[in-house]
Amino acid sequence: MSKMKIAFQGEPGANSHIAIVEAYPDAEPMPCATFEDALSAISSGEADLGMIPIENSVAGRVADIHHLLPASGLFIIGEWFLPVRHQLMAVKGTKLEDIKSVESHVHALGQCRRIIRKLGIKPIVHADTAGSARDISERKDKTVAAIASRLAAKIYGLDILADDIEDEAHNTTRFVVLAREPKWAPQGTGPLVTTFVFRVRNLPAALYKALGGFATNGVNMTKLESYMVDGNFFATQFYADVDGHPDDKGLAFAIEELKFFSREFRIVGVYPGHPFRATFSETQD
Repeated sequence: MSKMKIAFQGEPGANSHIAIVEAYPDAEPMPCATFEDALSAISSGEADLGMIPIENSVAGRVADIHHLLPASGLFIIGEWFLPVRHQLMAVKGTKLEDIKSVESHVHALGQCRRIIRKLGIKPIVHADTAGSARDISERKDKTVAAIASRLAAKIYGLDILADDIEDEAHNTTRFVVLAREPKWAPQGTGPLVTTFVFRVRNLPAALYKALGGFATNGVNMTKLESYMVDGNFFATQFYADVDGHPDDKGLAFAIEELKFFSREFRIVGVYPGHPFRATFSETQD
């Protein structure tokens, strides 16, 4: 029986690769050059699923999944939270004092500003973390380091010169698992998340009225993001995550009210909330 293939953006050793190994240890990770390539691989059937980073606790939004997902016709069937640990690495035999510059993804460089400043080295933006590790392993230049994962250091045969160099200990990336077909988690199977996209009618206070039902029905909205559609300043689409199942009484009423004030509405996924969510729930005073 062939292994399930899971597409991700980046090169072997990327954080998305690590998320796949953790969430689906028996699957075959499938590297793709861009997010569009990863989504196309899922749509075409070349990959069974996709593991796409959607947001980071330090850097904010990671992928433009909000633009890509509605157009792709794909569905969210799960989520995964990955604590991000960055390592400073270089070709074998390199000493810390040899380093003059460091290459990595712009988010990784931004998440490790403290050590970059301390060492007085020049940050250079690269397409992705694992790709920077591969590049410096091929160039064999001892004056250049990379910031990437332990897995990347292992894959590309690099020495780790400094461990866990991220500025913030809470640095965590949230991923969504994408599939061609919707697969709603059954109602009553533990904490669930419903993700949907919508576009409100061009009426005064339409957004306020559309969202009022979530407040009056006691539904917790954990994410709401707006983005322009087709470069139009006045055509705004929204992406939202809420707790619960669409068949739950409160959420069903809230969605009904939202639809009344919306031109478009589509549920993108109903899936189990990752256990990590319990670590950041707010306590009532």
